[in-house]
Amino acid sequence: MKLLTFFTLSLTLLTLSVSAESNWTQWRGTHGNGLSTASHVPESFSSDNVVWKTEVPGVGQSSPIFWEDSIFLSSATDRGNKRVVVAIDRKTGEIQWQTVVWEGEAEDTHSMNNRASSTCATDGKRVVAFFGKGGLHSLDTKTGKVLWSRDLGKFEGPWGTGASPVIVDGLVVQNCDADNESSLMAFNLETGKTVWKTSRETIRGWSTPVVFQSTDRKELILNGHSKVVSYNIANGDVYWECIASVGRGTPTLAFSKDAVISVPGRSGTMVAIRPGGSGDVSGKQEAWRVPRTGGRDLPSPLVVGNYLIVTRLRPGIISCYDNRNGEQLWQQRVEGGFSSSPIAINGTVYTVTESGITHVFKPGASFEAISKNSIEATLEETFRASPAAFDGHLLLRSDKYLYCIGQK
Repeated sequence: MKLLTFFTLSLTLLTLSVSAESNWTQWRGTHGNGLSTASHVPESFSSDNVVWKTEVPGVGQSSPIFWEDSIFLSSATDRGNKRVVVAIDRKTGEIQWQTVVWEGEAEDTHSMNNRASSTCATDGKRVVAFFGKGGLHSLDTKTGKVLWSRDLGKFEGPWGTGASPVIVDGLVVQNCDADNESSLMAFNLETGKTVWKTSRETIRGWSTPVVFQSTDRKELILNGHSKVVSYNIANGDVYWECIASVGRGTPTLAFSKDAVISVPGRSGTMVAIRPGGSGDVSGKQEAWRVPRTGGRDLPSPLVVGNYLIVTRLRPGIISCYDNRNGEQLWQQRVEGGFSSSPIAINGTVYTVTESGITHVFKPGASFEAISKNSIEATLEETFRASPAAFDGHLLLRSDKYLYCIGQK
């Protein structure tokens, strides 16, 4: 009997360990692909399903990340003259701590941007936040104490910043594209000291690098104004470049097991590139290149199985492509438009309009809507942050509030 009890307990613990949801540690999730494995997340909900709603100090549009029971956000207060990192209890919505990491004269930014647009990144011990002119900062996840800070320059231009930090191989990697000087930089995660700096095309940009692991090597790949560039993570050397459509390279790259997919940000062409090459791989390592015209693409694309989902701000359109050949399968017009990027939870896509309406659907050969959901946000709120999910719950952020949705 004792042996049976021990076996049953061991099996239960193993099952709990296997089924526990993963942490969501950076922009587009831990793997940078927008895919979540959280279970029992509501596919249909209303304001009745709001478990808690927390007013975030100041305003911001960075997306929520979390490690265990702590959610991390960035925000700007005092009309942008102060930059703040906030930790929120995932179970209760209570603010655990908030730390002002920078004070100064706020820089210019676009009306659709603000001074806290970059999503944080964490390894569980520290959380890293980027604020453009407001610097790059590492804080202790438990106490909010600042561990190190770096001034990375002025980031001149009228549009503000939005690229998010990435933690990889003991480094913090930050895209520092701007109108006055552009570079990709890597810092020691523990000390904040510069490990390498690589110059880039000097023009504003908001894309976040992705990590692509092939059988031969790991690459750091970044969308840009006129080309996609792959870097050596260890030293910042360029592996390859591929000419893309000129369009500011706002969206972060999507990727499948075989290719990275670039959406330009403005009308032009989408291109799927097979990593692993060297030098100029334009036309050489392209899996496909197809037109993408008719509007402004702010959100990052999403690969779900054999499907590529691309959402658009104006007009509000959801498009689905076959990611193996770039063939467009369908388009769906919706009321409003998308600034936030979609995520997929176990193959089901969640995408949020600027007014806070969440569309849930299954990707496939035709549009298969599951639900259209409202949490009755106020007219003063704007939703530009991407959602995140943990078991049984969905996180939605407006510029003023963080909502936790679940089954009551």
